[in-house]
Amino acid sequence: MTTLLWGALPYTAFALLVAGLVWRYRYDKYGWTTRSSQVYESRLLNIASPVFHYGILFVLAGHLVGLFVPSSWTAAIGVDEHVYHLFSLYGGTAAGALTVVGILLLVYRRRTRAPVFRATTANDKAMYVLLVGAVVLGMVAKLSHSAGDGYDYRRTIGPWARSLFTLQPQTGLMAGVPVLYQVHAVVGMVLIAFVPYSRLVHMFSAPVQYLFRPYVVYRTRDPRQLGPRPERRGWERLGG
Repeated sequence: MTTLLWGALPYTAFALLVAGLVWRYRYDKYGWTTRSSQVYESRLLNIASPVFHYGILFVLAGHLVGLFVPSSWTAAIGVDEHVYHLFSLYGGTAAGALTVVGILLLVYRRRTRAPVFRATTANDKAMYVLLVGAVVLGMVAKLSHSAGDGYDYRRTIGPWARSLFTLQPQTGLMAGVPVLYQVHAVVGMVLIAFVPYSRLVHMFSAPVQYLFRPYVVYRTRDPRQLGPRPERRGWERLGG
């Protein structure tokens, strides 16, 4: 079971992610969308959507730091384990709570707005269950091991996650990890595999290039600044 969960499941989830992205791009380009329901209701969506997206971005950023930044790196810049634990505890809990509030608002909107509810699919419901499950399990795991310096997952889960990229997964590191953290990791991998088969696929088409585009230069059309506009041939004034 240890080999299956921590040696095979991560690569299976990644393979399903890549295969799903390729399949959607080749055979379902028009379905590569959020299937926005803004046309049905926008007032509540304008609140719920930013809350969820900001929350999930903070959650993802926290996971990237926690899993892929070794403790020796943070110690080198003067951040000891206790300070990191407090930052992870309060920052991660706040980000998770913000995400859950956003999801609950989105679910409330879908349940109470008839046109939006009719446009909700079984796939959407499964997506919400996985999202809430992954985030809540992470919060509960963190809060249940918050005493003192908490559980130091950067000595077990972090090295295991990094070892996956070397194709030599250190599955033994996960054997002694608390159960809540293990369940959180499994649900997270299932969510990763589910992404390309749901509306979450739109995260891979975010207009990141917009941040690096050149400035758009607008040229004024005020004749006082441009001066007299030269007349084109063929439009000479009569009698000129």
